[in-house]
Amino acid sequence: MNFLEKLKHITEDFVKEKSQQVKSTDLDTTVQEADVIEEKISSSSVLDKYVEIVKVMISMLRDYKNGFYKKVPWFTIGAVVFSLLYILNPLDIVPDFIPVLGYIDDVTVLGFALKFIETDIHNYLDWKLDGE
Repeated sequence: MNFLEKLKHITEDFVKEKSQQVKSTDLDTTVQEADVIEEKISSSSVLDKYVEIVKVMISMLRDYKNGFYKKVPWFTIGAVVFSLLYILNPLDIVPDFIPVLGYIDDVTVLGFALKFIETDIHNYLDWKLDGE
């Protein structure tokens, strides 16, 4: 299967389906690996423009996990967890060791996830600002 054929497997439905399969243990793993995820994103020239939004996503996961912020549907938590764990995995649909191209699938998954959860991210940021 060539690069384009592999990339075609990443659709909105793929991201939605995988997001719905996330378990609480996946949330725990994502929070535990947050520093590694942030480092991977900030060190990649392809992903570095997503550093700030990923920090917000991780902050929301931590606040959710710690019981501070619960006004978010599980699907949103699932979409964040799935997209961040997908980015963390170096051997995903297009392996990350392939220069530049290896991150296109990561960007695609993150983009679809952000499309699904944009309103919930804004609501979380409003909550954070109101609380501070």
